[in-house]
Amino acid sequence: MEKMVEYRGRAVPLLGEWDTVIVGGGPAGASAGISSARGGCSTLIVDKNIRLGGTAVNALVTPMMKSFTGHHTNFFDIERKLEELGYATRDELGTEMLWFTPEALAQALEELYTQAGGEVLYDAALSDCVVENGAICCLIVTTVQGLGAVAGKHFVDASGDAVLLRAAGAPTAHGDERGNNQMSSLRFEMGGIDVERYRAYVMSLHDTYSIFPRGYFYESAMVGGRGFVLEPLFRRGVEDGVLREEDLRYFQTFSLPGKPGCLSFNCPHLAALTNNTGALARSRAVVQGHAMIQRLVRFLQRYMPGFEGAYLLQEASMLGIRESYRLAGQYVLTENDYTSQARFADGVARGDWYIDVHSATEGLFHHNTYQDGDYYEIPYRSMVCDAVKNAVAAGRCISATFLMQASVRIIPTCLDVGQAAGEACVYAQKNKMPLNEIDGAALRERLNYRFRKP
Repeated sequence: MEKMVEYRGRAVPLLGEWDTVIVGGGPAGASAGISSARGGCSTLIVDKNIRLGGTAVNALVTPMMKSFTGHHTNFFDIERKLEELGYATRDELGTEMLWFTPEALAQALEELYTQAGGEVLYDAALSDCVVENGAICCLIVTTVQGLGAVAGKHFVDASGDAVLLRAAGAPTAHGDERGNNQMSSLRFEMGGIDVERYRAYVMSLHDTYSIFPRGYFYESAMVGGRGFVLEPLFRRGVEDGVLREEDLRYFQTFSLPGKPGCLSFNCPHLAALTNNTGALARSRAVVQGHAMIQRLVRFLQRYMPGFEGAYLLQEASMLGIRESYRLAGQYVLTENDYTSQARFADGVARGDWYIDVHSATEGLFHHNTYQDGDYYEIPYRSMVCDAVKNAVAAGRCISATFLMQASVRIIPTCLDVGQAAGEACVYAQKNKMPLNEIDGAALRERLNYRFRKP
């Protein structure tokens, strides 16, 4: 007989019970799942999409930014899996970034996670949770069956938007001091491009941004009003009515391994979406982004050498959100921790990306004081709060200020924080204790840093 859970006066079918339940299967959530499952915990990832990888896969956000500090084992396992699947990651492209296609990362994460014994509940959106005595008992999810319940002992919020923690009553913050979030994007890919013809054209303009004059990889960009050599051509598009001024705010494109004749576009930027915490506002931004992509595609086909036979390959199936809700945890990481290269007794991950703010209202803001090998630590206390006993945050929604979050949010850091979250669930299970009472220093001892191959 099917088990039922009472929720707001109605009986909801119980889909199952697990030791660890993770909301969100992005890099942080997948990494948490891999570690939890490998540690012997029955583990479920609940994801609203049908591919693991979150923003990196479904919002087409590639690559992994370069990072010279040590990383935990999952980072290297994922890189090795990508190489096994036949995708160049670093050396062949001549950059320090870890490159991948969205499809390859989704496959790598799913294989590593399921081979460790983890289960996935795809196409399931978190609707609510049941909390008793400060602990989450179960999630309420919406699936093709309707409402269902997912019971667990330990929970990881890797949703990016702190959806579970907010539902459970945890304190959160979002945006800068005026409530404005970082710029959101809607990425896309095009195929059928003569990349060599495009490269030759840009290089003929004596471009100083595109530093790859030969080889498989190519990257170019244009930011309106910043003196980029491609701007006059884009201005012509505006004068002819093919583009609008808003389309010139940010343009960037680059090659992807395993996709010859294809370029990925880190644009358009959706400047009108200053506060992305509203459902209708996000939806309006998606509509705006679709229209901007269509204008950019038409412009490139008509004006840009090398794009004469090009076509739209795919649009992202979700917005590229850089920052929204953040946990207000036991410790709030600040930009002072960045500048001081802070160390903590409960430091469970490292960060070394610069403070990289794509402001919706003030343009780009970059603060970089690090040399190769410099880093700050992320304390376990920035992943938990006093209000919810058995939940831990992972990924971009951990406890940090607006500026500090701009450094924390990159994929390599999210992978490491996710692994720490998964290890925390294993530790809590073995020691029969709440996640928010774990001694982060003891957890730190379980996490051994490794350094990438030279």
